[in-house]
Amino acid sequence: MAKKEENKNLEFLESPEGLKQELGHDIEKVQQAVEKNKGLVSGVAGAIIVAVIGYFGYKYYVATQDEAAQAKMYNAVYKFEADSNKVAAQEFAKLADEFGGHAGNLSNFYAGAAELKEGKYDAAIEHLKAFSSSDLLVQARAYSLIGDAYAEKKSFGEAIDYYKKASEYKANKFFTPSYLMKLAAAYEANKQNKEALDVYNEIVEKYAESAEYINAKKYKAVLEGSVSE
Repeated sequence: MAKKEENKNLEFLESPEGLKQELGHDIEKVQQAVEKNKGLVSGVAGAIIVAVIGYFGYKYYVATQDEAAQAKMYNAVYKFEADSNKVAAQEFAKLADEFGGHAGNLSNFYAGAAELKEGKYDAAIEHLKAFSSSDLLVQARAYSLIGDAYAEKKSFGEAIDYYKKASEYKANKFFTPSYLMKLAAAYEANKQNKEALDVYNEIVEKYAESAEYINAKKYKAVLEGSVSE
């Protein structure tokens, strides 16, 4: 019975349609933010997505862990959601060392996200690489955040690798287009215009209903001239 209930709780992470229904207004907020910030590699849309992921990741966590771990996680999550990133990063780093299993794993995700906001890119990469999950949403986001950290370090080759992982991981119409936009931007920053053009083409052809479609079409037109020269 417990296993059946756990599977039910995780269904929204495995199904794009279920995910949209479960996140409801949060998805709308993400889409609105992306619509207003389409050209950004990272920014407010990314911050909102991290918050959404964090909330549901924590909801799953509290359903599977002991009370002592829940209490410690709750305090750290509260600081994270309140944008107390320095304190949150420190607390989650400690929790990642203290706990194994789901608690330590999820703490690595939070620690990495908080460290990224704090500009501690190497620490963020280390914690996010230590995180792993089989669900639809959080693992792809972790890959994308690692890409963001490398992009901030101007290590565009590594950023490309992780944006690719994010875009290829259980591709869906809700989040994959935003990862592809980051991938294309990283290719452009790395002076790989042909590869960037291919990615913009993919967005235009596969994700015409996405918020990223218009910008992808615009950037595609700009690159087509330079690539053909």
